Amino acid sequence: MLNVRNLSVDYGSTRVVDNLNLALGKDEVLMLVGPTGCGKTTILQALAGLIPVTEGEISLGNWSSTPKRPVPPEKRNVGMVFQDFALFPHLTVQENVCFRLKDTSLADHWLKLLGLEAFRQAKPASLSGGQKQRVALARTIAHQPAFILLDEPLSNLDAALKDSLRWEIREALKAAGIPAIWVTHDQEEALSIGDRVGILNGGKLEQLDSPEKCFAEPASRFVARFLGEASFLPGVLDGRQVTTELGPAPGIPIDDARGAVDLLLRPDDLSLVPSEIGNGVVDWVRYEGCSRLYAVQVGDGVQLKVRTSHEVQAEPGARVQMGITTTHPLAAFSR
Repeated sequence: MLNVRNLSVDYGSTRVVDNLNLALGKDEVLMLVGPTGCGKTTILQALAGLIPVTEGEISLGNWSSTPKRPVPPEKRNVGMVFQDFALFPHLTVQENVCFRLKDTSLADHWLKLLGLEAFRQAKPASLSGGQKQRVALARTIAHQPAFILLDEPLSNLDAALKDSLRWEIREALKAAGIPAIWVTHDQEEALSIGDRVGILNGGKLEQLDSPEKCFAEPASRFVARFLGEASFLPGVLDGRQVTTELGPAPGIPIDDARGAVDLLLRPDDLSLVPSEIGNGVVDWVRYEGCSRLYAVQVGDGVQLKVRTSHEVQAEPGARVQMGITTTHPLAAFSR
């Protein structure tokens, strides 16, 4: 099991990663997300041994790397998959996957499993982006690393291909039984693919938990906003019940919140019905195909976002009736 304890990385006088602690479980896919410049790629480079660390320890099996006793990359048995694929342009697909392999049987296995059998003799220049990424993954897995680091592997692909390839990569990692840390800026990708999700902010890990826990019970307002559209409605928490101007709702206190709170509402937690005597006014509306996303102002200038069927239509400036429809507990933050 990969263990990271109190890991910090400085670039000059700037701390880029601050006191990171995590353990990567057997065949676990751990997603790391966060805004640009939060330290995601730096963490991967530190784990791979490509950059020096300032403080802390990285250990796996029979090796342990510290600032005073660093372990070089070639001794860590780590595989990496990059966003630019990093394939040898002069080698065929088969030669890329088999590069420095003594036993090529595993390469054959992964070429077949990842649908690359027909492209064995092709050069990378003739492949699509998705095919190149499969080749990069096959090469990495065929070398049987102890763990794999993926640095935004799908960022250069179109949306439709991303959706299918992310699941192919996850299934391949699970089939190989190799744990992985996958960096992405795509919140949907992180929530759907990861066994656990880590949210970074300014080099610090704000929360590390299951996707469901991070989304429904975010540790901070930053996590709540980063993992999806978030609105906050003032209310009063009494036990596990929050009283709001839109009615009562079940609540979960975050960090022992009590009394006056802000209730986290996702667009799917609310309902919207056009009404001349409604309790809200539409600020704007965005058509999304099968749905519409509304921003509605209620009460004393509070703006809430609500997603409805595309059949529900209300123009900006129109009055609507808003209500809380969810039955699951909602996160409540101290005001």
